Amino acid sequence: MRGHCHCGAVEWRVDGPVTWSALCHCDDCRRIASAPIVAFLGALRCHVTWQGRPAIYASAPGNERLFCGVCSSALAFRGARYPDGVFLHAATMNDPAGYRPDCYVMTDAQLAWLKIDDDLPRHPGFNEGKVT
Repeated sequence: MRGHCHCGAVEWRVDGPVTWSALCHCDDCRRIASAPIVAFLGALRCHVTWQGRPAIYASAPGNERLFCGVCSSALAFRGARYPDGVFLHAATMNDPAGYRPDCYVMTDAQLAWLKIDDDLPRHPGFNEGKVT
């Protein structure tokens, strides 16, 4: 599985299983992506390689947002609570049509005007999404 930023200066590759996929409603993710909801896929850091060097923004103590320093595309999230994992923005996948989320997380922060009608499980917090 591969992906890249808008300008192509930073690329990522996952050579291992996807451990988690979810749609996040939290305020931090919305602001980083300038979107009402953000699609993520998780993998172990040891299975993710980068071509080009992503810039890093410490968005909160222990949390890092990876992005392209050239075009500013949001690429990934890393958190101290999940030291072995990295959560990649699914929209940056080379083939995002193949992405399938397992659930919604942080639904307690869902925007009132965003109406979603599907049967995916909804979790008010993050841990209920069973991140590994």
